[in-house]
Amino acid sequence: MAFISSGYNPDKPMEDRITDIGPRKYDEFYPPVIAKNKGKWLYHEYIRTGVYVHVAESGDEVYSIRCGGARLMTTSHIREICEIADKYCDGHVRWTTRNNVEFLVDGKDRVQPLIDDLESRKFSGGSYKFPIGGTGAGITNIIHTQGWLHCHTPATDASGPVKAVMDDLFEYFQSHKLPAHLRVSLACCLNMCGAVHCSDIAILGYHRKPPMLDHEYMDKMCEIPLAIAACPTGAIKPAKVELPNGKEVKSVSVNESRCMFCGNCYTMCPSMPLADQEGDGIVLMAGGKVSNRISAPKFSKVVVAFIPNEPPRWPTTVKTIRKMVEAYEQGANKYERLGEWAERIGWERFFEKCDLEFTHHLIDDFRDPAYFTWRQTSQFKF
Repeated sequence: MAFISSGYNPDKPMEDRITDIGPRKYDEFYPPVIAKNKGKWLYHEYIRTGVYVHVAESGDEVYSIRCGGARLMTTSHIREICEIADKYCDGHVRWTTRNNVEFLVDGKDRVQPLIDDLESRKFSGGSYKFPIGGTGAGITNIIHTQGWLHCHTPATDASGPVKAVMDDLFEYFQSHKLPAHLRVSLACCLNMCGAVHCSDIAILGYHRKPPMLDHEYMDKMCEIPLAIAACPTGAIKPAKVELPNGKEVKSVSVNESRCMFCGNCYTMCPSMPLADQEGDGIVLMAGGKVSNRISAPKFSKVVVAFIPNEPPRWPTTVKTIRKMVEAYEQGANKYERLGEWAERIGWERFFEKCDLEFTHHLIDDFRDPAYFTWRQTSQFKF
């Protein structure tokens, strides 16, 4: 009766429900033209790099102007985005899954004034605040993880390499001159909270040394059973260690041959740090995709085993990725993704074309576990 007297109707549990748990329903934020024509779009086409139009059965049009964004934005930058959306788009703006910003307008006459405004806004250093591009057969924004700024287990930075790589590849962000779209991603450690396992080109931070053990403080700072249980390969076990002063303490030992340098133990125990200036660096992977077009989805393969961290501009990483992109641009057929091009010419030939060192140790695509455990494509045959 208490529920009934408060107005709660068990037959309609969502009626007049008020809560601050979770976001509001997404369709509340649709521009009117999208709400009106949802599910009734005929086609879309690119007008220029970064600008495309969707046309509905009713004849209504919605124009999307895509700008490069950043995973980490200041509040002042977000306020500027909102001011632009209020001025030109009736307050409507969206972010893509790759951190691009899209301004939506419902009339062709509103497109050019918005473009002119966006291109006029620059940082004090001269670069665009809102570079227009990232659509079609080019390179869109690089999705990346936390890096040195926020995370405790990275083997490389995130924002730093991404900024350096995108500065070098900016011409591909503002053009449609590649055979197909090219997805570049970065994850700063093997835990891969980025999409590097299925990207055309992937930048992966990699630890090469096992965790360092601070035995003196291990049992004071850590729940040792948690650190042991956190290891996915069972490389950690309890141990008693004698310190230089002769005192015996409870600690752990690490079977280095079983350690895969993931950093899970450090997550549980700050006395097991993994970061190392010489041991940490970057692995480059290539050939992945999630699309079913032409061929089935593919995992990325390791193509460069290790590149040292070279902040602030990571020149070796940038140069190597540039060679891969240029070789793909020159050699692939139209609509062919990077991995499909590599499989057509052969992976050994891919290494030659990209001027990369090749060994048989680099050809590993995890095909058996994926084949036996799930159907990840619509192209399989019984």
